[in-house]
Amino acid sequence: QLRLTEYGGGLVKAGDSLTLRCVASGVGWGTTAGVYTAYGLGWFRQVLGKERELISAINSPGTATYYDASVKGRFTISRDNAANTVYLDMNSLKPEDTAVYWCAASFTQMVAREKSYYDYWGQGTQVTVSS
Repeated sequence: QLRLTEYGGGLVKAGDSLTLRCVASGVGWGTTAGVYTAYGLGWFRQVLGKERELISAINSPGTATYYDASVKGRFTISRDNAANTVYLDMNSLKPEDTAVYWCAASFTQMVAREKSYYDYWGQGTQVTVSS
C-alpha cells in the first residue's frame, strides 16, 4: 500500500510560480527509497463544481510525460524516484488554475491518462491564484 502526501499549495498572485511536491511512503515500508519506482504518477486538479481532471502525468522511469492543453508550456512534471517524490512546477499561474490539486499513482507505470487507472491518491492541496 502506498501513502501519498502533497506539499506546496498556497495563495499566489497571477503570474507567480509555485511548486507542488508529492512524497510517497509505503505503508509498512516507511520512507524506503525507490517506493515510487513501480508507479506511473499524475497530477490532477478539481475546480469547485467540476470534475477532477488530469493535468499532467509521467511514466515510471520519467522518460515520458503528458500535459493537458490548459497547462502545457507553463507546468512541468518531474520525479525523483530515489527521493520518492514527484514535482509539479507551475509557472505563469492564472486565476483559472485555482483548484485543489492531487497527486496519484498508477500501477500501469506508463503515462496514464484516465482517472480510473490510478490506484492511490493523496489528500489534495489547495492552490489559489488571485488576479
